[in-house]
Amino acid sequence: MYETLSHFAQTWGLALFVAMFAVALVYALWPTNKTKFREAAYLPLEDKEPGDE
Repeated sequence: MYETLSHFAQTWGLALFVAMFAVALVYALWPTNKTKFREAAYLPLEDKEPGDE
């Protein structure tokens, strides 16, 4: 029983993590997210403080 559960967890756990990595990679490289990520990258370099208008 242990061997069966161990094999199942190893096989489908790997498949799950590969799928999650693929989804994260597609999200990060999707062209419409480029401006959002660029704005977030330059956010620490802005002079204004949070809450300043």
